[in-house]
Order: sequence, then C-alpha cells, then structure tokens
Amino acid sequence: MNRLTKSSLPAALCFFLIMLLPFMAWGQEHKKKQTQAVVIAAFGTTLPEALPGILNIKDRMEQQYPNTEIRIAFTSNMIRGIWRKRQGDPDYISNNPAVPLEILAVQGPLATIANLQDEGFTTILVQPTHVTLGEEYLNLLSCVQGLNSIRTIKEKNRPFNQLVIGRPALGTMGDVHPYPRDIERVAGALAADIDLAAKSGSALVYMGHGNDYFPSGGAYLQFADTMNSLFPQVKTYIGSVEGFPALEQVLKELKRDKVRKVLLKPFMTVAGDHSKNDMAGPEADSWQSILTREGFEVTSVLQGMGEADSFADVFVSHLTELAKDHAIVLE
Repeated sequence: MNRLTKSSLPAALCFFLIMLLPFMAWGQEHKKKQTQAVVIAAFGTTLPEALPGILNIKDRMEQQYPNTEIRIAFTSNMIRGIWRKRQGDPDYISNNPAVPLEILAVQGPLATIANLQDEGFTTILVQPTHVTLGEEYLNLLSCVQGLNSIRTIKEKNRPFNQLVIGRPALGTMGDVHPYPRDIERVAGALAADIDLAAKSGSALVYMGHGNDYFPSGGAYLQFADTMNSLFPQVKTYIGSVEGFPALEQVLKELKRDKVRKVLLKPFMTVAGDHSKNDMAGPEADSWQSILTREGFEVTSVLQGMGEADSFADVFVSHLTELAKDHAIVLE
C-alpha cells in the first residue's frame, strides 16, 4: 500500500492536474533525452485496494531502469471507462486521495503508444502483465503487430524505429525463451505461498481467471505440476473462474487426496473483483463458500501476485530479455 500512499495529493490540486493532463508531458526532463520507453500493459482493475498489484511492477521496473520512461496502460475498455468517470468526479478524487494520477487518467495501449510516439519516443517496449498466453495477451499482440505493419514512402517517416512486445508471465511459443523455464520461474517466485500454507498445514489452492472460449487451462495445470515438483512438502492445486480446470475439478482432487485445510489465493496479478467476490466473497457461489460447505477449513488471502516483489520481478526479467533480444539499451 506504500506505493499508493506516496502518490497522494490534495483533492483540489489532484482534480486541477487531471484537467491539464492532455496538455502535459509525462516524462521528466532527464527522461525525455531517451528515445526508449516502456508500456506496462495490464488488464486493469477498478478496485483501489488492488492497484498495488500493478503499481509494484512499475516500481520494480523503475528501480531497474530509473532513466527510462515507463507508463501504465489498461487493456480493458470497461475498466478504463470507469476510471474516466472517476477522473471527472471531484467527490471520488477527494474520497480516494491515494489513487495516483496515472491511474485516474489511464489510457489503453494504443493511446499510450501514440502519446509516446508523439512525444518523440521512437523505440517502445510493451510489457504485458497477463499471466498466461490467452485471449487478452493475443489481442494485445495483434494491436502491436498492426502498428508494426505501418509502411511509409520514406523510411525516415516510419512512426517507430522499434515497437516490440514481451511475453506473459508463463511464457509464450517459440524456442528463444522456452515456456517451461518461465513456468519454473513463476513457481520459484511464489515460494512464499508454499511457506505460508506449510505453516498452517494447508494445501495451496490457486484461482486463475481462465477462459470459456480459449484453451488456456494447460498452462495452469503445468504450473501446478511444476509447483508440486519443486515444493512437494505442500500440495498445490489450481482452478479457474472460466473454462477448464473449474472448481469442480479441484474439489475432486482435494477429496481424492483427503485434504482438510486449504489456503486459497488468486493466481492473478491483482486481487481485484474476481478475488474479492468470486474467490472470497460471502455469496453462496464463491469458492470460499463452496469449499467451506464441502467441509474444508478455508483461509483466503486477498493479495495479487504482483504485490510480491519476486513475482513482479518476473516481468522485469521478461522486459530485460525483450530489450536484449532486440538490441535495445534501457537505462
């Protein structure tokens, strides 16, 4: 929460600055000398308490590359629409002074890239914070590929020298960065979850997002298998809100293994609406409620993975490797 607190501004000043944002250059003078910039492309969240899952990733990148312009973009149209309404609401700003200006005025990846290009940044690296190679990541990839298809009569008039995109946490296709290594990297970054479960003698159950129309479940299952190989002292299970594997599959496995105590955590960068309601909400159809009715002793932890430095550093590493792959120097 420190990242939120340090961004606080009086409500009147905050509202005034927001109105000026379209006319302000975000980059500091020492940063504008650079032609490289980074766009952190997150799905986004509407919950202020979930923002540290994204803001911490930016903090870790800024620590690694203090002279590089780094901006946040939200890929969700719905979420950006909610923040636009809040941006023009003085009462919301007054009641939520810890929400940073960059979130109140957040834009989509296309607008963020366009603004950077307009300000003279000619080399732009887009680093997603998506967990899996799924629908949201592939949509973002398509946008970047579309921009890269722009051709001009004169080479010097091309909008970008380089516009490149990194990979999600669990990796992507290809032999340059084999995805099993990324899965192992993520598993290693979540060792603290194993320790927390072990202290209470619980099994570890993750809730991923999933997709009803995209086969993303294989990555989840391979991740769980990797966790069980690296940390056999605690049994790890994973299910998804949408698609396979669903909670029903997890329940079968928990009963098969005679598990009685469960530590329930979101397998998501932020602990947003899905975590607060679908996972740990008081409603009868939340995972916590269902598991409790099935006889399990459940402890829920509402913390996005991005809040942990070890997981945030997975994206920092992906960004570093992306720059190296394309001979881009970040400072």
